[in-house]
Amino acid sequence: MTTTAHTDTAALALGDDALVLSHRLGEWMGHAPVLEEEVALANIALDLLGQARILLSMAGDEDDLAYLREERAFRNLQLVEQPNGDFAHTIARQLYFSTYQHLLYDRLATGGGPFAGLAAKAVKEVAYHRDHAEQWTLRLGDGTDLSHERMRRACEALWRFTGEMFQPVEGVGIDLTGLETPWLESVAAVLGRAGLETPGGPRAGAWRAGAGRQGLHTESFGRMLAEMQHLHRSHPGASW
Repeated sequence: MTTTAHTDTAALALGDDALVLSHRLGEWMGHAPVLEEEVALANIALDLLGQARILLSMAGDEDDLAYLREERAFRNLQLVEQPNGDFAHTIARQLYFSTYQHLLYDRLATGGGPFAGLAAKAVKEVAYHRDHAEQWTLRLGDGTDLSHERMRRACEALWRFTGEMFQPVEGVGIDLTGLETPWLESVAAVLGRAGLETPGGPRAGAWRAGAGRQGLHTESFGRMLAEMQHLHRSHPGASW
């Protein structure tokens, strides 16, 4: 039986994933390799921000939760807080997370739980996010020697953060471990089509060391959070 407290826990976890990744993608504005990608990444960021607002409002005041919590109070996956790096790094992060999120929302949409309504709408958005990441993985992996090597390095660098996605979260209402096999199969198929090998390193190292779901974050997250919260904290109570 899912309690209100458990629903709040799940809403925070899923909402923080969307909020943090939205901010990371927003950092590409003015820096994307081509104008078309600047628009695409901005649209994905806005989709995620919309999801975050709904999810955080299920757990409390969305502005307070976004701007007034300290680092240890955030429950997002360590994967989504990783710096953008080069474009290949961003695409690898998108491939891993959007594949997971698409599987998650597809399952939640049919479950009838507290997240079913959001998931039914968001799964259509996330299907685009997933396709965008897959297409770019193919272009970079099967492109020049340089793009192939950058995509390979990015996939390997982020692989160790992927195991956390399938750890249990109270209140989500589905067995997240059941998403792991289809996720692995899907990612491996995309990488194979791109001429890339599926990374072979451990996928649970970040979890064993303590992970984002427990409020333990990587070094770059603190800097990102300070930037994200700076305006709100500098002008408390201000309004447009």
